[in-house]
Order: sequence, then structure tokens, then C-alpha cells
Amino acid sequence: MTLNAWRQRWLKLSVRHKLMVLALLPLVLVLPLLMTALVLWGNAAYDQLLITKVRSDLAVARGYFLQVQSEVGNSTQATANSHALHQALASQNTRLIEQTLQKAQHTHSLDFVNLYTASDQILSAHPSKNESYSRFIDKALNPFLFKNQQVGTNHLMRLSQAQVLQLAPHLATRLNIPLVATPNAAPTSRSHEDQGLMMLASYPILRDDGQVLAWVQAGVLVNQNLPLIDHINQIVYPVGSLPLGSLGTATLFLDDVRVTTNVRLFQNQRAIGTRVSQAVRDAVLTRGETWLDRAFVVNDWYVSAYEPLLGAQQERIGMLYVGYLETPFRHVKTGLLGAVVGIFALVMMLAAWLSLRWARSIFQPVERMNRTIEQVAAGHADARVGTLKQQDELGALAVHLDHLLDTVNDKTARLQRWGQQLDLEVAARTHALEESNQSLKQAQAQLVHSEKLAAIGQITASMAHEINNPIAVMQGNLDLMRETLAEQAQSVRPELTLIDQQIERMRLIVTQLLQYAKPNDFAGYVVPVDVNDALAGSLVLVEHELSRAQITIERSWLASRPVNINRQELQQVLINLLLNAIQAMPQGGTLTLRSFDQPHSASGTGVVIQVCDTGCGLTEADQNRLFKPFFTTKHEGHGLGLWVSVGLLERYGGSIQAKNRRELGEDSPGAVFSINLS
Repeated sequence: MTLNAWRQRWLKLSVRHKLMVLALLPLVLVLPLLMTALVLWGNAAYDQLLITKVRSDLAVARGYFLQVQSEVGNSTQATANSHALHQALASQNTRLIEQTLQKAQHTHSLDFVNLYTASDQILSAHPSKNESYSRFIDKALNPFLFKNQQVGTNHLMRLSQAQVLQLAPHLATRLNIPLVATPNAAPTSRSHEDQGLMMLASYPILRDDGQVLAWVQAGVLVNQNLPLIDHINQIVYPVGSLPLGSLGTATLFLDDVRVTTNVRLFQNQRAIGTRVSQAVRDAVLTRGETWLDRAFVVNDWYVSAYEPLLGAQQERIGMLYVGYLETPFRHVKTGLLGAVVGIFALVMMLAAWLSLRWARSIFQPVERMNRTIEQVAAGHADARVGTLKQQDELGALAVHLDHLLDTVNDKTARLQRWGQQLDLEVAARTHALEESNQSLKQAQAQLVHSEKLAAIGQITASMAHEINNPIAVMQGNLDLMRETLAEQAQSVRPELTLIDQQIERMRLIVTQLLQYAKPNDFAGYVVPVDVNDALAGSLVLVEHELSRAQITIERSWLASRPVNINRQELQQVLINLLLNAIQAMPQGGTLTLRSFDQPHSASGTGVVIQVCDTGCGLTEADQNRLFKPFFTTKHEGHGLGLWVSVGLLERYGGSIQAKNRRELGEDSPGAVFSINLS
């Protein structure tokens, strides 16, 4: 069904049904949507809180792990710098060397401490299990001593089984971890993990001259290092730190294999040898990302955080993991969401019952008033609503409706009488309108007559200009003939005189034509003129042109001083400017007429009249030639209107200027013609 069909169906519903829909719509649609949004938001916010918690746990675990790694380096460096070891080396006291290394191992909880000469020959290894221990380090297997380097190194390393055994044979029991088949792990053909993840540090023992005397190399093997991982877990998740019976875990991975962890497979068996899921492996080890999400760890879902562990060359060699059981939090979240849904459902049912009850108290009085209106429309003028139980706006509306019906009956009779009187007034107004139309037609005829006179004046001025040129040539040649013939001209003197007379006659005719074309040379009677009244009269004469061009008028007539000028000639100038402004706005626009007293007039009677249009304005070239004769920017016309207007105004001591509106600081486009009168 289309939207328009639903709209039509809604419009046809009764008030009863509309009120029921409006009452139940928020409960049936809005509240469930709000509840859904709240549930989704709450679920997302709750999950985000769990992720934020595990992110902070990961930061704590990382900090402690780096601290342990740093302590391995510091312990190795302290051993290399110890005075006792320097004295033992100086005296070549093998027993004292062994005691010093043994004390360093136990004091700093190191898995091994080895001492090498500057030429890579092993001097002492602690602990050493048998006499068959290799006395020389294999450089191919142990590239972590830098003979020519006088600074130490401290890195997390991934070592092969041979490298670990070369450094500390007694750690063999913590290698060769059997791999346990793990769901969702990446496929592999290996059955054991024989590599070692080791915190390895090497620091030189320097002579007084700065040369390397020997090397101290020590380390801690991460594989199956249960005290290390349990201590990390105790720091991150101390007893009582997790509510709801959740359990926190921590793990160190070599690649994707758990080499030390407190995650249990069952009972007290740790999940050493299990592997991480392929999704986590790809994110952390392949792409180098930090995993912050729920993950299936061995046999249950945990809120988990994984981040890569980097080796000496910044390669990803393992992972650090912390997380806690999700199940207790999920149960709490489900219970809370269920409680919220239940409360919402209860509130919805109660609100629906109240809404329907209140809606009934609204539509019943409306239906009663509707029946009353229908009875009145059927011709029962005495039908009334009567008194309602409601004391609210509907009860007041019923009282007002009854009063209105009484008033309608009373007003109907009056309207009938007023109707007859109105008919008489309409007839009188119609007659007056007809007379007004007649006056308008006369004004339009006068405008047409003025336009015709202007056209005749333009043609006359053009003809007079063209005739004057040959007259001047004839007169000049005639004077030249008299001078050239001298006494011989006496024989044709009557003919020359006749020619003079005819030329004078022609000049007189031209003069008469120019008198018609140049009314400024023949000023009329000067009288005090109200420029605002002259503007109003001029607007009447161009009203037809204004309406045809769809131009609106804005007036600002503030002039209070009369000016001495011939009224008809002032109107001739104003009409010329008005017509030019109309022609500058062929697509319509706004014509602004202003008048104000001249602020700096010496005589105190100065007035300025401005005619402003919203056309395209004046170019610089147009402004330079605007008031010259026969210049026009229109396809028709002879360019004499502004020239004649200038002559008329100058005859009475006035002037006219033209500028663009923006030159005067206005925002509107168009031109401004200013008439200055004194």
C-alpha cells in the first residue's frame, strides 16, 4: 500500500480510533524501539567495560614482564661490574669465580650465569651438571657475544634446542614440550615444541684501559617457568580482584604455543603445549595487532588480550596473554537485561491501560459534540450538547459550542439585513471604480502623448543637425564667391542676395526645429515646486510601464524644501529618468525614488532627487559619454533624452550626475541618477 493510500485511510478514521492509535503508538512502537536501543547500548557498553578492564590488565602484565626482563639485564650487568668478580679474575682464583657466579644466580633468580674470555673461551658456567660441558662457545649457535662491542645486550630471544643446551644443559628438561591438539588452532605437522623463549643478557667485563677482559652471559628461560607466570597472574589478578567468581589467567607463548601458563586443561594440569586459535595467531603474530576481544581459550570463553612479544631484531617471536572467564559476567549481563526488559514490559502494560482510559475521556465528549453539529446541519437548530462531566477544556468547549449555536441563530437574522445593505454599498463602490478606471485611461493617454512628443523631438533634432551642415557649406561658398568676384559680383548681386535670403530662411526653419527639439532654450514659468508632489505625478504617468515590467517601487521622500523651477519641465526630466530606469530592468526589479534636502546648500533651499534601479549598472565608458547628444546604450532611440534633461536643469541652476550604487556604498547592483536643485 502506498504512502498516499495510508494517508487517505488515516484521514477517514474517526477521532476514537485516531486517539487510540496515538495513545498506543508510543507504547507499541516507540517504547520497544527505545528498549531495544537501550539493550543494545547497554550490551555494547558492558562489553566495552570488559574490554577496557582486560586492556588495563594487559598493560600491568606487560609492565611486569618488561621489568623482569630489565632485571635480568641489570643483574647480568651488576655481576659483570662486581668487585669480587674483578678480583677473582685478576687473581685467577677459579673457586672464587665459581662462588661469585653461584651467588649471582641465586641472588637474582637466574637460570644460568656463564663467564667467557674475550676470545670466547668459557671460563665458568653455573650451574654445570657434568665435566663433559663444552669449554668453548660455538659462535654459529650463540651469536649474542660481540667481541668488539664494549656495551652489553639484553633481549628476549627465540633459541633452538642446541643453543639452549649450549648455554645451560641443565634446562633440557624444560624443552621438548609435547603439543596438545587444540580446536581452532592452525594446522601443523609438529608434535613437540623444542625451541626456547629466553630472556638473555650479555655484558662485558672491562679492564682499566677499556678493553674487554671477559664476558658475563646470563638468562631466564620462559619455557615452563611456572613461578614467573604465576607471579604475573598474581600481580594482574590478585585474590578478590575479579567479582562474580570469575577467574583470571596469564600465558606466555612461543610463536602460537603456550610454553608457560596457569590456564588448566582439567583439575591441576596446566595447558602447556596447547596452541592459540588461528584467528588470534593471524591477528597478533602475522599482522602485529593487539587482540582485545572475547576468545575461546582451551575449553572456555575468556575476555582476552593478546599482544606480540618482539625479539632482538623486532621480529614477532611470541605472545603475552591475560584474560578472565566471561561466563560469570555474561550471566550477570543476561540477568540485568532480562530485568530491564521485564520492567519495560510491565510499564508498557500499565501505560497502555491508562492511555486507553484517558483516550476514552477525550473522544466520548468529541463524539457527542459531533452528533450535535450533525443535528444542526440536518435542520434541528435547537440541538445542543448539554452539560458534560468533564471540567477540562472539552467541557468548556461544549459550553462554548452551545453558546456559539445560540449566537449563530441570532446573527443569521442580522446577516440577512446586512446583506441587503452590502449589495447597495457594492453597487456604489462599483460606480466609483468605473470612474477611477476612466481617470487611469486618461493618464495612460497622456503618457502615450508624451512618448510621441519625445519621439518627434528626437527626430526633429536629428533632422536639424543634418540640415545645418549643408547650410553652413552653402553660406561659406557664397561668401567666398563675393570675395573672389569682387566688383564683378555686382552683375549678379540680385541673385546672390536672393541666395542669402533663402539661406537665412533655411536657418530660421532649422532654428524653429531646434526650438522644438530643445525646450531648455525656452524655459517656462518658474514657480516654487514640491519635488515629492512632482515625483508622485511622474509615477502616475509611467504606471503602465512599471506594471508591464513587473517593477516594484520603494519611496523615501524626505525633502521638505520647495525649489524654483518650471513644474512641467521638471516632470519631463523625471519621466525621462524613470523610463530609462524601467528599460534598464527588462526582467523586473526594484525602482527606488529618494528625495532629501541638500545638506550643504548655500541658499538653504537645495534638494536632491535620486532615481535608483537594480539593473546591470554603468560601465566607465558609459559614464564618460552618458550626457553627450546622440549617445545611447539601447537598440532604439537617438540619445537625446539625457542631453535635453541636462540642458533643462542647467537652465534653472541645477545639475545631474550618474553613478553606480556600489560606488555610493550600497550593496545592490544598478545605477543612481541624482538631480541637484537649488
